[in-house]
Amino acid sequence: MAAGNPHAPTNPSGLRQSITAGSSYGSIDSGLSSSPDQAGYFDRSHSAGPSRSSANPTEATALLGSALDFREHDPVHEGPCHHGTFSPRPISPQSFLGGGREGDSAAQSESEAEPATTSASGPGREHEQRRRSRPKTWAARMRSKKMSTSRDLAERHGIRDNALMYMSYYMPVLVWAKEYNWSYFKGDFVAALTVAGMYVPMALSLADNLAHVPPINGLYSFVFNPLIYALLGSCPAMIVGPEAAGSLLVGTVIKGSVDKGEGGDNDAMLHARICGIVAGLAGAMVLIAGVARLGFLDSVLSRPFLRGFISAIGAVIAVDQLIPELGLQKLAEEARVGHASSVDKLRFIFGNLDKAHTLTFTVAATSFVVIMVCREIKRRLQPRYPGVAYIPDRFLVVVLAAFLTYCFEWDKAGVAVLGKVEAASGRSFTFRWPFKWSNMVYIREAMSTSFLIALLGFFESSVAAKSLGGASFAEIQLSPNRELVALGVANIVGGCFMSLPGFGGYGRSKVNRSTGGRTPMSSIILSGLTLLCISFCLPYLYYLPKPVLSSLISVVAWSLIEECPHDISFFLKIHAWNELGLMFTILLATIFFSLTLGMAIGVFLSLLQVIRHATRPRIQILGRIPGTNRFENAEANPDRLEFIEGCLIVKIPEPLTFANTGELKTRLRRLELYGTSMAHPALPRLRREDSNRNIIFDIHGVTGLDGSGAQVLEEIVRDYRQRGVRIFFSRVPSRDSKVGRTLVRSGITELAGGEDHFVNDVSEALKLSEVEEGGEGVVN
Repeated sequence: MAAGNPHAPTNPSGLRQSITAGSSYGSIDSGLSSSPDQAGYFDRSHSAGPSRSSANPTEATALLGSALDFREHDPVHEGPCHHGTFSPRPISPQSFLGGGREGDSAAQSESEAEPATTSASGPGREHEQRRRSRPKTWAARMRSKKMSTSRDLAERHGIRDNALMYMSYYMPVLVWAKEYNWSYFKGDFVAALTVAGMYVPMALSLADNLAHVPPINGLYSFVFNPLIYALLGSCPAMIVGPEAAGSLLVGTVIKGSVDKGEGGDNDAMLHARICGIVAGLAGAMVLIAGVARLGFLDSVLSRPFLRGFISAIGAVIAVDQLIPELGLQKLAEEARVGHASSVDKLRFIFGNLDKAHTLTFTVAATSFVVIMVCREIKRRLQPRYPGVAYIPDRFLVVVLAAFLTYCFEWDKAGVAVLGKVEAASGRSFTFRWPFKWSNMVYIREAMSTSFLIALLGFFESSVAAKSLGGASFAEIQLSPNRELVALGVANIVGGCFMSLPGFGGYGRSKVNRSTGGRTPMSSIILSGLTLLCISFCLPYLYYLPKPVLSSLISVVAWSLIEECPHDISFFLKIHAWNELGLMFTILLATIFFSLTLGMAIGVFLSLLQVIRHATRPRIQILGRIPGTNRFENAEANPDRLEFIEGCLIVKIPEPLTFANTGELKTRLRRLELYGTSMAHPALPRLRREDSNRNIIFDIHGVTGLDGSGAQVLEEIVRDYRQRGVRIFFSRVPSRDSKVGRTLVRSGITELAGGEDHFVNDVSEALKLSEVEEGGEGVVN
């Protein structure tokens, strides 16, 4: 070892010096491996003749190939040996990437096939032949590979494999309807009645104040969406319905159409059509994602993005509701600030406070205070007195306000009321297919907003479903992909009747479960109650004060904002400045400009973070813990690790794909030059050229290798071999794996030096590199 070497071990290890070119077979065997399991990586049999690498020598052929035969030719007993320090242990592969040479594998397959053939005779064999010769039905042709495996498992365990079993998985109603009994009905009915009392008035508020569509379209979302989800959804306790964020985004699309001159502020029919188009588009996107098995998409948007965007939506909603709560609606229409930013609306509000309607503000403020006080009381009392959850405080506030308005004629005193509630077409439940060619103009305008509605809706539904679980029925397993399909179908059906987009909400689902709802029957009952409300109760909603509806929305806005301080304090505590920057960027862009701009900036920054994280290689240079055979990340522990003279040990802890191999060569070059990937490339070379005579790749974490990754890796190995650098791979997947097959087919195996250069661990690679260096010295 050269004097003054900055990478010399503090305590020189005898690991690489334990084997020399002149070592005998016994000494090599004792120094490297006494186990046939480990020796299997170096597959050479004297009886089998010379290996392929020795028969056709190339520049990559190991010089001491015949000296490294570690296989036990004279076993003490037949069968696998389980003796040794670490016995018992599983049987290791018999060569690089698992399995011996082709001839050995073929011989083994033939020897194993003979007893299988003799034992497979009789009725079992005849049954198998009849089953294979039977013509395939359409159901059999549609079976996936996973279904075929499931069929074999079912037959092995005596379970009947039929189409109903798979249909029950994709249509959970076939499971819970079969197990449903009347003891569940009381709890489901009470829960549905409680949810209807609390959230049906909320649906009216969302439609009228946020989405700017007829109030009945909000009720439609509680008719179709819960019903469809009860049939297809995998979370029995979840209640699907309209949400504040989705309703506000629908309102932005409608406002955009009005600003472009495609209709007026009072064109209820156009607004309802656009609402149906947005709901249908969001449903179609979610459905396609479910069919394509994209249930992991709820992880695409980061928590800071969601918190920033939801808080921004809460702030926008709160500012929007101040105008009707102060009785400034008509004045705002004259000033045309309805489509302005939140800052412009706040400037308008403060400039016209002296013109606020006193009675309107009193009704709104009283309703808001009563609901917030009841909410806090229920939160504190519910752990000790669960029955308080049954009190429909919002429903009572709405009924009392409507009754007082009728008795004291507040409508004649200037308080705005809901008025006649009817469908824009004049007839309830009018069917309109949202994807007609005549709607293409609105479809193009609503595409991006519908995508965000679908993403936010699925994320909230996923959080609610994971929190609630599916414990009511053991056979119903929660599945993100089936959730996507159920929500997509529900919104497409709702969009055909121009309903608001509906997704799962944790708040109302928690109310449903805490008040006795145990099965999807509560969703079906809720759908029926809403249908009865539309059929018989709409005339009684005439005197419902709009300030009360605005106060209900303000409560929702408060709930959207109240979690933001907790997240901000947490990110401040851990110094997560990037996350805080993203949150405030979205919040400020939404408040000062528009919801659309805040949405676009947030999605762009989130996707940029995802792409940056996915495309950055995470290769590490490894160093040895002195006195051991353990290796760790040298960049994380530079002071307590030692480097091996003449060797660069590189760990690749992730799959190699087109996304993360773009900078792989550059990162490896930095490791060669500086011993760390954190050094600036302007520095001169810090590691000598002879410090990289041997490159050892630890690829245990490479669980995937696509074509682009294999091509880049092949170019790297080829470049090293042309420079005279020896290449070793440790902890390689088996030959039967996709990674193993790709390594062989791409020529990387042969280029690196054959199967001899693919070993069990880094220690063996170090020993082998020392052996080959000594062998070259003898030959030379």
